[in-house]
Amino acid sequence: MRIISGKYRGRHLNPPKNISARPTTDFAKESLFNLLQNRMDFEGVDMLDLFAGTGGIGLEFISRGAREVIAVELAHVQQNFIISTCKQLGVNNLRVLRGDVFKYINSCSLQFGFIYADPPYALPELPTLPELIFGKELLKAGGWFVLEHSDNNDFSSHPRFVETRQYGSVNFSFFQNSSI
Repeated sequence: MRIISGKYRGRHLNPPKNISARPTTDFAKESLFNLLQNRMDFEGVDMLDLFAGTGGIGLEFISRGAREVIAVELAHVQQNFIISTCKQLGVNNLRVLRGDVFKYINSCSLQFGFIYADPPYALPELPTLPELIFGKELLKAGGWFVLEHSDNNDFSSHPRFVETRQYGSVNFSFFQNSSI
């Protein structure tokens, strides 16, 4: 795992062996960020990283100039890894919250310019995430929500759906808050 671009470009992240997360592959992450750089400005954006895992996506946002990242992760091992990585890099604008993503969504009163979710692919509640995000109005106008999932999910009928891109076994569905 590595940070692809920005201030921390080329830095390798070595998660512990006992981590239960499935980190997004460098190939898929690089493809995702190639798409995103044509759709949004990372500089100054507030980002929410749900099911943060190793924190790789949030750290990529920090490296590219995000103002703040809130990473929500339930597993203690992953949370500790993100915290120690932030200390090693000197990152002080990535906040790690240990807890249930669905409880966080229901209690959150903040809005973000970008939201990323990488839940376990077999999570029964995975299909509800777009509706929860938009129902709680967590995205700023013009903001993007990207949901990583397997090819067992199809979100094309969601009113805020833009497209799905597939990279190997990784699928990214893009949603945008076009309301002003």
